[in-house]
Amino acid sequence: YPSGNLAINIIRGRDQLTCIVQEDELRTTKIRALFQSDGSSTCYYPNGDEWINMSIQGGQYLDQAGNRVRRWMWPELSPGPQAPLSPIFISLNRHVGVRILAQDKIFVSFLAKGRQAKFNMGTKVQVSAGSQLPPPAWLGEDELLLLAFRVRILQLFDRMRGCLNFPSSEQWNKMQPPLYLMTQAVKILELCMAADISDELRSSIKAIVNA
Repeated sequence: YPSGNLAINIIRGRDQLTCIVQEDELRTTKIRALFQSDGSSTCYYPNGDEWINMSIQGGQYLDQAGNRVRRWMWPELSPGPQAPLSPIFISLNRHVGVRILAQDKIFVSFLAKGRQAKFNMGTKVQVSAGSQLPPPAWLGEDELLLLAFRVRILQLFDRMRGCLNFPSSEQWNKMQPPLYLMTQAVKILELCMAADISDELRSSIKAIVNA
């Protein structure tokens, strides 16, 4: 960002690419969006609530109250004729925008000081004729809570290691959590949105992993 804070972090793993959009704050690990080259992506409102969630099957768009505004499947994975996906554009903040045109055309754009950078984080899933994607395995309330607490414990251990390695709080406050913890937190929130659980439990799990 013009402020000097990290805006977009692109990480190349062994078998996939991950794009993380962070908020324009000095001492924060607040994630505004996370895109993965396996087709999983999530965008968040400024308060941390889920905004857009996408997978290799399709996606959904939620309002700030958590109500589903739109839901879609990618045309390549839907049997029969499909209406074209209406383009979706959201502004995560004054510098970063997301445009969704198709499964393989999901653009993250960064604009500052009259210059622009654009990244295509879409992916194309090849599905053979007659094949179907396996149905997702839903988890119960106890399993979701256990997963959330596990991530929270790992987050605390990582923070303790940061305190030991960098006694100065100004240093470890700027450290980012490991990518695998960010990814696990996002996956748990995705499972919560799909699971048949109460809004109260969903909010509690979200508070645990985002604490």
